[in-house]
Amino acid sequence: MRSLFFKIFIIFWIAQSLIFVISTSLIVRHRFPRSANILDPAFGSLRVEASQAVKAYDDGGCRGFQAFSRDRHEELSLVDDTGSTVCGNVVAISQLDASGAVSGRQTDSGTVWAFPVTSANGRTYRFVDSVRHEHRTWYGDILHFAFPQLPVAIAIGGLTTLLLVMIFTRPVIQLREAARKLARGELGARVSETHAGSFFKDDEFQGLVHDFNHMAERLQSLVDAQKLLLRDVSHELRSPLARVNVALELSREDADLTMSAHLDRIQRETERLNQLIGQLLTLSSMEAAENLGNFEHVSLNKLLNDMLPDAEYEAQQRETGIDFKADCDCVVEGRRELLYRAIENVIRNAIRYTQPKSRVEIRLRKDGIARQALLEVNDRGPGIPESELESIFRPFYRLDQARNAQTGGFGVGLAIAERAVKLHNGQIRALNRAGGGTTIQISVPVSA
Repeated sequence: MRSLFFKIFIIFWIAQSLIFVISTSLIVRHRFPRSANILDPAFGSLRVEASQAVKAYDDGGCRGFQAFSRDRHEELSLVDDTGSTVCGNVVAISQLDASGAVSGRQTDSGTVWAFPVTSANGRTYRFVDSVRHEHRTWYGDILHFAFPQLPVAIAIGGLTTLLLVMIFTRPVIQLREAARKLARGELGARVSETHAGSFFKDDEFQGLVHDFNHMAERLQSLVDAQKLLLRDVSHELRSPLARVNVALELSREDADLTMSAHLDRIQRETERLNQLIGQLLTLSSMEAAENLGNFEHVSLNKLLNDMLPDAEYEAQQRETGIDFKADCDCVVEGRRELLYRAIENVIRNAIRYTQPKSRVEIRLRKDGIARQALLEVNDRGPGIPESELESIFRPFYRLDQARNAQTGGFGVGLAIAERAVKLHNGQIRALNRAGGGTTIQISVPVSA
């Protein structure tokens, strides 16, 4: 939101404000010319003021003239025909035209204008108006002549631009949030569409929203169909496998010694297939569950201590060992069997991939700031390419694309672990170790 919203808002607002400022500057320049072009109207106005000033002097003397001058911003003076200042500021006679005509002189501070005027009793005076120079700039003209329309235009431009930006960015923000939910596996994420008859019903953004929702519905239906197919096939295979096991045991009774090797191979493959079906049913039930419910207090320390004897026995078969260190007594809320299965899959995966005669390191500690129990399982295996660190938690994903049974399991164990951890409001992630190998981190909120 911050990027697109801010860019569109600033560009449109500045554009509207500049249009008004430039147009106002041109209007001010043409409609309000400089003093050289308005001398005639100014002279007429000053002649009227000269007559009023002399009348004020005739009626009240210098006090009357000063009262008249007080309402003007210029410096006014009254000079007699001898050049002496009668009222007002003293004016040097050298600044005035001796001919008695209207005259003006430029000074350092401004312009001095002299106007001949005759009073009612017939006496002749010179009305002197000292106008100070006015420092005018283009921005000063704008502030003087464009107020209050300039701030009003900027405010209205800002409000209209804000409305326009919200119309543009709101669907994009909703689409982005829905796309993030889809990426997290929330296939029910949708973007609300406008009602029929709305002004924005048929625009391009609403078309994009409609296409996104249609895509999400199609994706959800395909994934649901896949899960249903996987669950149904797994259920249907259980019965034939059970019958195969019964037939296998009956065959052993009648078979000779030459057939025992083949029957043993059939039994191993049947056990592997039965194990795969069990994992598929477990994964299917986890994916169908929205929440666990019926939480209980589970001690991760006790769970690991119960698990390690079996894990160490399996590690000995590969000439490896396990080092376990617990820095806390971590108790979480959840389902013990699911947490057991998730951690067991991670540890067995580490034992399978670590180098022979190496050690699998298991550490349990508590993050007091985040109130999380953090379990780390470190192996000394070949590691995982950085681009595939997140992919290993997908069902049936194998780094070995040849899917050799000697290089790994079925690719379901880590998917079960990832789903089980998420059902406990936790997180699981894979990291490559600096010295070689992989670290699987599992974090689960601790019990209050």
